[in-house]
Amino acid sequence: MDFVSRSDLGLPPTSPAAYLASTRGVKVHYLGTAYTSRAYEGCAAYVRQLRAAHLANTAENYVDVAYNLLVCEHGTVFEGRGAHRRSGANGTAELNRAHYAVCALLGSSGLTEPPDAMLRGLRDAIDYLRREGAAGDEVLGHRDGHPTSCPGEPLHAWVRAGAPRPGGEVPQGSHGAEVPPAPPRVARRQATINGLVYGYGARGDHVTEVGRALVAKGHGEHYRVGPGPVWSDADTLNYASWQRALGYRGADADGVPGEVSLRRLLGTLPSTRPVVDLSRLAAAARQDPPATGTRVSYPGVRGVEDALVAEGLLDRRYADGHFGTATVRAYAAWQRRCGYTGAAADGVPGRDSLTRLGRARGFDITP
Repeated sequence: MDFVSRSDLGLPPTSPAAYLASTRGVKVHYLGTAYTSRAYEGCAAYVRQLRAAHLANTAENYVDVAYNLLVCEHGTVFEGRGAHRRSGANGTAELNRAHYAVCALLGSSGLTEPPDAMLRGLRDAIDYLRREGAAGDEVLGHRDGHPTSCPGEPLHAWVRAGAPRPGGEVPQGSHGAEVPPAPPRVARRQATINGLVYGYGARGDHVTEVGRALVAKGHGEHYRVGPGPVWSDADTLNYASWQRALGYRGADADGVPGEVSLRRLLGTLPSTRPVVDLSRLAAAARQDPPATGTRVSYPGVRGVEDALVAEGLLDRRYADGHFGTATVRAYAAWQRRCGYTGAAADGVPGRDSLTRLGRARGFDITP
């Protein structure tokens, strides 16, 4: 699967669309306007252009591009709203809650026939939403339930045939094929601990941290490509293995974290508020450029950088977890904003200025 994430597109990593735990399935769409075949290099720009047009549509009042995923003629899957986000494309709020929306970059004129690469990409998108978004077995066209010509005759014929992958393979659960029963699903519930969400569909750096800790303790056997920021079935299965190693059994080893098992895995319970160590932060600032050639880096630096970005003092591209020259300059600007001048505004954090920044932007300081 060739997947381009929101971050790869230069978009905020998480869509503001409403959260969905699961859907009955997926509805397939097309653009419904003229669309010209283009080189692969132009597809990402078109997706960004389409999103901008949707955000500018005051009549529909979209909060994001309307589709969960988009697929180009070359078979690449672009992340729109993504998994576990309500669609804005199916016609009504009820229809948007019932199915995800996958849009083929296919027109009512120009490029109107889906090439095999696009059909493979649409299959990849459907499988992805089943795997990562708890989508059910239904695969329908936009017109199935809403008065529209979408997704056009060629695509709708493909949907009615069972959305087969080119070569004759039909996805499990699609119409028109006899398939073996699906294996039992692992637990897909969530738990909130210290303000952070864990379990299927949870997103964030804290999810990656759990995955890496599981691997370090020898419980990463279900990962195919390694831990990531979105909690998948692999995370649940690996966490269940960790729970069993701790002696949990039955429903207590379902792969959804509890406070005790999570603390034993990580040594602490992460919080939604970053914790900043003042002495280490000041040391990091004083070592730019680093005398040893190795930059000081730890999670608290990133929390301060994020706060400086939010204050409009630091460009997001320099928020990299290293208290580098750009961060020192940004912090000096914050010190001046706090009323410090001269040598007192040198970009090396002090307790007063750091406390003020933490109060303004939500992080704590170690004693």
